[in-house]
Amino acid sequence: ILWFGWYGFNGAAAGDGAFLGQIFLTTTISPAIATCVTMLFTWIKNGKPDVSMSLNGSLAGLVAITAPCADVDAIGAAIIGLVAGILVVVAVEFIDIKLKIDDPVGAVAVHGVNGMWGTLSVGLFATGNGQDGVTGLFYGGGFNQLGIQALGVVSVAAWTIVTMVIVFQLIKHTVGLRVTKDEEMKGLDVTEHGLVNAYADFMPIGVGTASLDETFDVEGNVPVTQAVPVQLAGKYDVASDGVKITKIDILLKQSKLEALKEEMDKLGITGMTVSQVLGCGAQKGKAEYYRGVAVESNLLPKMKVEIVVCKVPVKAVVDAAVKALYTGHIGDGKIFIYDVEDVVKVRTGETGYDAMQDVE
Repeated sequence: ILWFGWYGFNGAAAGDGAFLGQIFLTTTISPAIATCVTMLFTWIKNGKPDVSMSLNGSLAGLVAITAPCADVDAIGAAIIGLVAGILVVVAVEFIDIKLKIDDPVGAVAVHGVNGMWGTLSVGLFATGNGQDGVTGLFYGGGFNQLGIQALGVVSVAAWTIVTMVIVFQLIKHTVGLRVTKDEEMKGLDVTEHGLVNAYADFMPIGVGTASLDETFDVEGNVPVTQAVPVQLAGKYDVASDGVKITKIDILLKQSKLEALKEEMDKLGITGMTVSQVLGCGAQKGKAEYYRGVAVESNLLPKMKVEIVVCKVPVKAVVDAAVKALYTGHIGDGKIFIYDVEDVVKVRTGETGYDAMQDVE
C-alpha cells in the first residue's frame, strides 16, 4: 500500500504529463532493485534472507529515488536502488549494534541515511533531460550540482539537529522524555492504549476450534522421530496390585489440541490434564535474525497434556498422539513417558487399576 501511494507522492512532482511516465518508471525500478539486493545481501551475510530487512529495503529504495525521480533515467534509478539496498542494512546494523541506539523500525537508516543518499544522487545521476534540467557528475555536469545537493544535506541536517536538541531538552525538563520503569516493563500498548498487544501476529494462538473431521497433508519432510520425539524416563514399575501404570506427558502446539483430544477419545481416554505452558528450543542451531541482528530466544505458547493410562497400551497412545501432531517439521511436539508407582482415588480409597476406572 505504501509503495502504491508513493506513485502519488512522487507523481505529484510532475510539472506536466510528459514527465509522469518517467517518474513512475524510476519509482518502480529503484525500490524493486533495492528489495532484491537487500534480500540477497542478508542471505549471503546471515545465511538466509531477512524478510523484515527486505521490506525496509523497499522503503529505502523509495526514499532514495524521491529526490531524483524526475531527473534520472532507468539505469540511474537501478544504481540508486542497488546502493540503497546495501546501505539500509549497513546503516541499521551500525545504529543498532555499534551506536546502541534503539530504532526498532530502522527509521533513521531508511529515511535519514537513504534520504541523504537520494539527495546526493541528483548530483551524480541527473541526465540533464529531466524536468529540472540539471546534469549530474556522471553525465558531464561536473561537481556543481553535486555541491549544491551536498549543501542541501548539510543545511537540513544542521537545522534538524539544532531544532530537535532544543525541543527535546524542553520536553525532558517539563513532561519528561522517558516513561517510568514500571510502564516500560508493562509496555506502552497497555499503559497508553489499553491493548494487550498492538500487533495481531504476536498474539497467543487460542485453543483450536477447527472441525475435528478435517484432515491435513504433511507439510514438511522431517522424520517423525525428530518432529515428535518420544523420551522414556526409566524402567516401568508396577503398582501394588501388579498392574503397570504409565504417565504420558505431551507437549504440543495450541492449534493441535482438538486433534489430539479426538485421537484420545477414539482410544477411550477421557481423563487428561491440560495446561498452558511456555517453552522454546534450538532448532538445529539455526539463529533467528531481525533486521540483521540475532534475536534472543523467545518463549512460545504451548499446551501440555498429561495422561495416565493402565488398561490402554502406551504404544497406542503414542501412535495416536504422533498421528495428531505430526506435520513434518521440527517442533511438532514432544512426548515423555514415565512410570507411576501407584494411583489412589481419594473418594473411595481404591488404588492401582481400580482407581483408574470410571465405572463406580
